[in-house]
Amino acid sequence: MIKLILDVEKYTEQEAIRRGSLKKLKELGINPYPAEEFKKNTTSKEIKCGFSSKENNFQSVVLAGRIMSRRIMGKASFFEIKDSHGKIQAYINRDEVCPGEDKTLYNEVFKKHLDIGDIVGVEGEVFVTKVGETSIRVKKLSVLSKALRPLPIVKTDSEGEVYDEFKNTELKYRQRSIDLIVNENSWDVFEKRTKIINTIREELNKHSYMEVETPILQPIAGGAAAKPFITHHNSLNIPLYLRIANELYLKRLIVGGKDGVYEFAKDFRNEGMDKTHNPEFTMLELYVAYKDYNWMMSFTEKIIEKLATAVCGETRAEYQGNEINYQAPYKRISFFDAIEKETGDDISNMNEKELLQYCKKQNIITEKSMGKGKLFDAVFGEFCEKKLIQPTFITDYPIEMSPLTKPHRNNPGLTERFELFINCKEIANAYSEQNNPIEQRESLEEQVKLGKKGDDEAMLIDHDFLRALEYGMPPTSGIGIGIDRLTMLLTNKKSIQDVLFFPQMKPQQKK
Repeated sequence: MIKLILDVEKYTEQEAIRRGSLKKLKELGINPYPAEEFKKNTTSKEIKCGFSSKENNFQSVVLAGRIMSRRIMGKASFFEIKDSHGKIQAYINRDEVCPGEDKTLYNEVFKKHLDIGDIVGVEGEVFVTKVGETSIRVKKLSVLSKALRPLPIVKTDSEGEVYDEFKNTELKYRQRSIDLIVNENSWDVFEKRTKIINTIREELNKHSYMEVETPILQPIAGGAAAKPFITHHNSLNIPLYLRIANELYLKRLIVGGKDGVYEFAKDFRNEGMDKTHNPEFTMLELYVAYKDYNWMMSFTEKIIEKLATAVCGETRAEYQGNEINYQAPYKRISFFDAIEKETGDDISNMNEKELLQYCKKQNIITEKSMGKGKLFDAVFGEFCEKKLIQPTFITDYPIEMSPLTKPHRNNPGLTERFELFINCKEIANAYSEQNNPIEQRESLEEQVKLGKKGDDEAMLIDHDFLRALEYGMPPTSGIGIGIDRLTMLLTNKKSIQDVLFFPQMKPQQKK
């Protein structure tokens, strides 16, 4: 008895009332959480778009959804149902839903023990009320799920002022399900995200490229310069890494004989978090044999243009106050030319010591572990990225920044690599892939030296990948596109957390 009292005390008044209603429903012989299938035959959208009072259609509808509002008026009431397609009004009359002597379903169940947030099923016919609202006249009511916590109720007063909106950003991230229920537009960004992925998939499938899956747990954290998450496989008694990229496995499949493979991959990097970085993120990686980075640039800009049209309705779209023009072709400028354009300095031939001095002169923060590649990158980040508003391909990166890339065919010291920048952020990274196993081994050995120097993002040598490369990989171009950042752009969202259903959050402190 004491334990029961303590349990009750931890609930709010509304939560306690709902648990009381749950008990009453059970006492009335109603299962608040039935297991059997509820067979719907329509949706709120189908009814609203398709009902005609002249045709008198939709006269036998079965619909399910969540109660979002109620107006109880004695023997008859109105309530609003929300399903996955929208909202629709329902009208329930005591004598119609309870044609016999027993009026329990209306008087007790509906009026007293159902609440906003409960999920119900209704059967009935569609009609138009005197005020012109398409509604369902309920003939049968079924309880499908009792909600034990109250939803935030958004209200608008006579002057249009909105109250009790579920708009707290942190709460929206932590309680995404509530955000999706009560905020009308919250699903929009995620539906557009799905559209982005499906549009890309359709385009790649049209070219007969094969969608594949590669390991998430990997013995070597390869394919990118990043700090991995480490775990342990108990049965094999070996350390494993959550993948930072799937590049090296997809290239193995090109070695195996496919002309084109791609994967929408979950990658993980144990690094900082901000408005454009989450430790878990989604990448599209595509590898196509017998192509180079020039072909990939043309292919990429066509896909991005198509995505903008599919999601935004046109090739121009606003992002945080900037109008972005996604129409191909995009501007192309080499890495060192971009730096020289913004600084007036040619740093391409500087050695590591000279680069350090240059960074110091420009007040760029450096670390002892930084090699030439990271120093070049620091200069570019300081002077160039913030200028790249419109879609721009930065090409021909220094070899020190690109250990998996083919050396430039015309410019020694450079590589056939590009990155696509839009609104100051990298959206895609692509190469003419290194397929010379001897040069690839040498590049990775240089990465090992950087690791010994203190660079915890330096690549490790994946000997299995090198062995595969030694069997021969055809000339290949590959690209990685950040799906999260791309979604941010095309939905005009400032934070990556806005385009993830469940972003990583610091645990809440118990009060």
